[in-house]
Amino acid sequence: MHLLSAVANCPEVIGLIDHPRAFSLVWSVLGWNVHIYHSHLDVHPPIVQRQPFRYEWHQDGGRQNREIETEPRPRLSVKLAFWLSDVSQPGRGNFKVWPGSHTRNRIDGPPRRDIAWPDPRGAIEVCVNPGDTVFFDRRLWHARSGNYSQVTRKVVFFGYTLRWIAIRDELEALHASPEFEQLSPVRRQLLGGIGAGIDGQAGGDHLWGHYPKTTPLYSFLSERGLLDPANLPLRG
Repeated sequence: MHLLSAVANCPEVIGLIDHPRAFSLVWSVLGWNVHIYHSHLDVHPPIVQRQPFRYEWHQDGGRQNREIETEPRPRLSVKLAFWLSDVSQPGRGNFKVWPGSHTRNRIDGPPRRDIAWPDPRGAIEVCVNPGDTVFFDRRLWHARSGNYSQVTRKVVFFGYTLRWIAIRDELEALHASPEFEQLSPVRRQLLGGIGAGIDGQAGGDHLWGHYPKTTPLYSFLSERGLLDPANLPLRG
C-alpha cells in the first residue's frame, strides 16, 4: 500500500506531524514558513517470490528535478519517516540511501529500469527500530530494499516544504471537518490551514508567509526564544 494524504486517511497519525523531537529538525532547517505538501502511508508485506529487477533510485520532487536548472538543485523540502515496524536488519524493505548524494543532480543508472544495475558504491540500508524516525533532505538519492523477511514493513512519511509551494495532499474534507478547527494553530498551518493575514483577511500574501507575526509557527518559536537571526529561515 502506498496511500497518499496520510493525515486525511489516518487521523491517528496527526500527533506525529509536530512531534517535538522530530519536528524541531524541520523548522531548524526550513524555518517557520512551512507546511506539509506530501505525505503517505506505506505497507509492504513480505515478498514470497523473487521479483523482477526494477531500478528505483531517485530524488524526491518530481517535476522540480526536471524544471529547476541549478547545480546542485535547491533543497526545497525535507522529509520525516516514522517507522512502525522492525527494520533493524537489512532486507526488510529498508530505506536505502547514498550518503552525500544530495549534491548530485544525476547518478549513473541503467538505460531502462528493468535492466539489472548495482546500487551506488557506498549506498547503505538504514536499519531502525519501531518508533525511530529518519530525517532527510529530498535531494538525497534513495530507494527501498526488497522485503524478503517475515516482517511487514510499515512507515509514515511527511514531506515539509515552504508555504509558497503547492500542497499535493487532498485535504479539503479534513479542512471542512469540525475536528480540524480543534487542532492547534501550528497543526492547522502544517495541514494547509491559512488563517487570517495582517489585515484580517485570509489568503493573499499571508498564504505565502509574508506576515511572520500572524503565522502560527513563527509565534510559537518566538514565544519560546527559538528564533535565530543568524539562521536566515528563522529570521522574522
